[in-house]
Amino acid sequence: MGVDFGPGSSFDPTLDELALLAESAGDAPVARLTARRKAPDAALFVGEGKAEEIKALVTLHQAAGVLFDQALSPAQQRNLERFLGVPVADRTTLILEIFAQRARSHEGKLQVELARLQYLSTRLVRRWSHLERQRGGVGHRGGPGETQIELDRRMIGQRIKSVKAQLERVKRQRQTQRRSRERSGTFKVSLVGYTNAGKSTLFNALVKARTYAADQLFATLDTTTRQLYLADADRTVSLSDTVGFIRDLPHGLVEAFHATLQEAADADLLLHVVDASSAGWREQIDEVQRVLADIGAAELPQILVFNKLDALEPSQRPRDRVDQFELTPHRSAPRVFVSAAQGEGLDALRRLVADASLGRAGETASASQAPVYESDVANAEAPTPMNTTVLVA
Repeated sequence: MGVDFGPGSSFDPTLDELALLAESAGDAPVARLTARRKAPDAALFVGEGKAEEIKALVTLHQAAGVLFDQALSPAQQRNLERFLGVPVADRTTLILEIFAQRARSHEGKLQVELARLQYLSTRLVRRWSHLERQRGGVGHRGGPGETQIELDRRMIGQRIKSVKAQLERVKRQRQTQRRSRERSGTFKVSLVGYTNAGKSTLFNALVKARTYAADQLFATLDTTTRQLYLADADRTVSLSDTVGFIRDLPHGLVEAFHATLQEAADADLLLHVVDASSAGWREQIDEVQRVLADIGAAELPQILVFNKLDALEPSQRPRDRVDQFELTPHRSAPRVFVSAAQGEGLDALRRLVADASLGRAGETASASQAPVYESDVANAEAPTPMNTTVLVA
């Protein structure tokens, strides 16, 4: 389910991204529903009338749950579950579930657990009936007590403290590894970008690695670093593959994955991978820039890598594989079109990275050079507004 709250709200009328998230979590979307409101309903988020529509869809499709593309308050989630009779989850819960399924390394599992615990700690609002099983007051008189809630909060708080301590040790280990690379004078390159832009596929193509790559959101979460030899610079650089970003990435996940994202913040060069075949690639670039700003990496040198060239129609393909892209009105970055899956454009990308490692970034393509397309690819790929919609799964 997605709700349009007017200008300034995050709303996707297609619910395509929420559907992909659901599929990545192992769900099968069976119906989609959107609505327009001036403000969220305090009790049911969408109002009783729209909630009745959702309930009818749940009954019609015998759905196992309902997914919302926007964040729900604990009270709204509880009320909706009681009204609809099935579990209800929002976008944040869904992303946390995917991260929990995909984390493989010890560090990744700790980061996901911390984010889930921090999120769960805000959901203990008399959500379950067993929390009221004790009665307070001398002589067992008075209303229901909250002993179980207090116990749950205390246990969650203790576990959060323990996980943070373990992550702090991991952070120190990473800092030691980074200092070692700095002492050796290693030039550090990090792959960043929107989820499912093809970062892991590009990583494997450049360093001949076997990192897991799949056509799904958040296929990989753990940072992997390998050495990349650049013949044009006659030197070796370190290349790191990092977790992908997404619209409305829960703030708790950004904080929890800070140790991993620090690889990007400490890099000498960012390879910003973009899915050139996506209709919303401009919004995805903006979202990545926002997250980079959150971790203090917005001002680092970047090379825009427009991936999935093979997925573009012939008329949409650019004549020049290398040009300049305007990130902001006062800042541009080199852009190269590649197909990591087919190996197209990788030599040009290696030359750009080699130039950057030697301090010659920007010489390959003039800042004033405008991209030339077989047809106007900017119009052909007109961005679809990223919105928030209701998905019944």
